[in-house]
Amino acid sequence: MADEASYLLPGRAVWLAPLACLLLGLGLPALAACPSHELRVRDADGTSLVRLPMPEGAGWCLAWNHSVEGFPVHDCYRNREGRMVLQRSHLPDFAAGLDHIPGRGRQVSDGRGGYWIEAIDEPVPGDRYRLRVGAPRVDHRLVRHGEPSLAALLDEAKDCGAGRYAVPPAAPVSVSLSALAADRAVTLALEPLIP
Repeated sequence: MADEASYLLPGRAVWLAPLACLLLGLGLPALAACPSHELRVRDADGTSLVRLPMPEGAGWCLAWNHSVEGFPVHDCYRNREGRMVLQRSHLPDFAAGLDHIPGRGRQVSDGRGGYWIEAIDEPVPGDRYRLRVGAPRVDHRLVRHGEPSLAALLDEAKDCGAGRYAVPPAAPVSVSLSALAADRAVTLALEPLIP
């Protein structure tokens, strides 16, 4: 059973706990020892499935496999002054449901046949959103892009509040929300930490 210092909370697949190390921190400024916010993923009953430190300037991406083409799509967010902001998206193709809306960010080539939509800079209302998590083939997941890694963020926050965060033994590649809550609704939220 996971304890309070784990990334996935009691009653959840403990073997996935180290996977939380993968979340990203994109180009962070110097960090204070204790973060002011956390990224939380909760099930419909409000039970925490994933809990990760997310200080000012830190970022993460939600990735999934396109339901028709099967390639990965990314929506990347950042904690900007305590707000969850959609910063950019990666779309490998103009497949069903994937396109760039003129006036919403800037489309640039990824150099591999796909494209990034940069500079979206769109605050997420209420700093949270509901997600119907896809089946394992869709594999909704939190992924790490850039440095410092989540392991570095966890290391910075390890002494914050009664073992709130533990430093992981290894840094894996992703946190699979589909492994935790396939075909169920969850809420992803950037939440302030109350001291």
